Amino acid sequence: MTLEPIMNMINAFSVDVEDYYQVGAFSGIISPNEWGQWESRVVANTLKILDILDSGSKPISGTFFILGWIAERFPLLVREIADRGHEIASHGFGHQLVYEMTEAEFRNDVRRTRLLLQEQSGQPVLGYRAPSFSIVKRTPWAHRILVEEGYRYDSSIFPIHHDLHGNADAPLEIHEITTESGTIREFPPAVVRCFGQNLPIGGGGYFRFFPYFVTSYCLRSVNMSGRPFVFYIHPWEVDPKQPRIPNASLKSRFRHYLNLRRTESRLKRLLNDFNFVPIRNVLQLESCE
Repeated sequence: MTLEPIMNMINAFSVDVEDYYQVGAFSGIISPNEWGQWESRVVANTLKILDILDSGSKPISGTFFILGWIAERFPLLVREIADRGHEIASHGFGHQLVYEMTEAEFRNDVRRTRLLLQEQSGQPVLGYRAPSFSIVKRTPWAHRILVEEGYRYDSSIFPIHHDLHGNADAPLEIHEITTESGTIREFPPAVVRCFGQNLPIGGGGYFRFFPYFVTSYCLRSVNMSGRPFVFYIHPWEVDPKQPRIPNASLKSRFRHYLNLRRTESRLKRLLNDFNFVPIRNVLQLESCE
């Protein structure tokens, strides 16, 4: 396998900015009304990721999908991310699954968050990623609303089978989705075809589950096929000392806490082994207003 095509391929790096108690795995035992009762660690953990991106042999900029709830409480964090040269994008306001919202609720959610982030960052917000990748087959209206609210791209459709999200029939590559109100680009998280199935290898719990050499090999195979990939991570994944959530199910604990102590070192290897820029750069939207 020649490395030249890989070294020339530019991929996208992204961070879903949410706190450890806001994840979908714990939504059944911690309601949004209780979020304020938990120790917040999102600022320190996001700054840690920013420092990691700045400290490598090749400083890296990426896309930060920020919850509106976080932005409202920590506006200086949004400003810091933008000032360090990163793209600001929307993760919705309150980490509510898209398929649990009405069309009107979704519109209000993405509009409110986009306006807030634009005001705080001073840059246009072009991108959206749904909490838990929850744009699925039963939300055919979601992309139309995103177009109508000024978004230029989405990174929410995970082409896999999963108990909470996913559309295994969706394209693996960057593609355009046409709606009644216009078109929007879709940049799905990275997967590879393996034994007739789509294997997720683009970040999050999958990055912590697979040994690094498996992740690296699979991501290189995506690049060797001529496709860039988007990688994603959460600030809480570089925080192995985060408070543990009591009463969480065994499955939720496994998904959330697996290999947290290894994430930082793996992340540094990944950033050294591949080329990364913000999503808007890969999609050549960096000059759009």
